[in-house]
Amino acid sequence: MLEVVGALIWRDGKFLICQRPEGKKRALLWEFVGGKQEAGETPQQALRRECREELAIDVFVGSVFCEVTHRYPDVTVHFVLFNAQTDDEPQMLEHRDMRWITPNQIDEFEFCPADEEILDLIRKNFG
Repeated sequence: MLEVVGALIWRDGKFLICQRPEGKKRALLWEFVGGKQEAGETPQQALRRECREELAIDVFVGSVFCEVTHRYPDVTVHFVLFNAQTDDEPQMLEHRDMRWITPNQIDEFEFCPADEEILDLIRKNFG
């Protein structure tokens, strides 16, 4: 099982989503910033590293928003989404696009399947 972490970052009533680049698995689908937890890292350390690598931002990692396990045809992922904050302005270093969206805009974007349960929680709690 692949351990994956992500950040739920809010700003002015909107949260940050990123579009996966072409050439990667699940290309062009939308997701939360984050990635794989490497050996020897805590989930929080992995998330801070991924946010620096992908968006050049430093984040304060807060509490767990939710956890999901999802089985893709090629891999099973255990995804932990953390509430996170940053004062930095994100820069696209790896993604094709990024947006700040409201919970009411979720249906305008095609997300990775593992995120669907999380998006339902966001709609329910913040929509």
